[in-house]
Amino acid sequence: MTVAIDRATGERRGERAPRPGLAQRLKNGYQRYWYAYAMIAPVVVVLGVLVGYPLVRGFYLTLTDANSLNSARTIGVNHIDATYKFIGLDNYQDILFGPTAYDRFWSHFLWTVFWTVACVTLHYLIGLGLAMMLDQKLRGRTFYRVLLVLPWAVPTFVTVFSWRIMLADGGVVNQVLGALHLPGPAWLEDPFWQRFAAIMVNTWCGVPFMMISLLGGLQSIDSTLYEAAEMDGASAWQRFRHVTLPGLRSVSSTVILLGVIWTFNQFVIIFLLFGTTSAPDAQILVTWAYKLGFGQQPRDFAQSAAYGVLLLSILTLFTSFYFRWLKRNDQLAV
Repeated sequence: MTVAIDRATGERRGERAPRPGLAQRLKNGYQRYWYAYAMIAPVVVVLGVLVGYPLVRGFYLTLTDANSLNSARTIGVNHIDATYKFIGLDNYQDILFGPTAYDRFWSHFLWTVFWTVACVTLHYLIGLGLAMMLDQKLRGRTFYRVLLVLPWAVPTFVTVFSWRIMLADGGVVNQVLGALHLPGPAWLEDPFWQRFAAIMVNTWCGVPFMMISLLGGLQSIDSTLYEAAEMDGASAWQRFRHVTLPGLRSVSSTVILLGVIWTFNQFVIIFLLFGTTSAPDAQILVTWAYKLGFGQQPRDFAQSAAYGVLLLSILTLFTSFYFRWLKRNDQLAV
């Protein structure tokens, strides 16, 4: 490599300057971006207190045999110290490979996966159909938009309690089925219909968000693409396949990921619809973890926390593979 010497300064040009050390790089970064660090510091502190500490504390509990009998507690004026012990990874081994692993974890895991896939699929398909309908020029479109957003605008507990009343034995749903000379299922008692009802109620609550998100994506697609495709003789299906779906790729990937995360951890609908005791077969992992930690005696804090860590690990792995799959498909599309 040719090295030139600047006669005015005596510096040698053409050579790379030595890379500063870690301490110097941190110092330079702080001097350059101190204002940004000062702005995000409060957020970091709040997240550390509200998220970081509970997460670390919860992970530590998974390595113990903590329950409501050996944890620290105060009864009247008497304080009882904690007596739980460190047991390592025994909780994870018992949950995943213990003698009751299938009944306590794997059966709920399989149902949770099916529940997530079914709900997100229905959310997306129904939401896409409604979004495409509302994207058309039709009379009363604003009224329809407001009407279809209502299930999302109403508080979830109100919606779920309303469905619970309607799905009762003497509820309006069975009354309508009886008027049509159809059998009225035991929505809140039979295991099969409990699961069916859970998917139905969650679909009712989740479709509006998917519809609004996809409607925004549809409105961002350039209309000239549809005009050019129509001029080339493309059918409605071809325009949908080659213009609409590619145009919704970025929006679809985001809302599907959010839908999977939210549905996989959807505690409210299952809990409010059935509780934690009346429908054991309809419990997903997050409600089963709640039952272990707060819905039984003695309350098993360690195993409940272990379920939480497993849920976090499952969703982290899914998100990682999901992004890799999207990146690979984008590269193939190019």
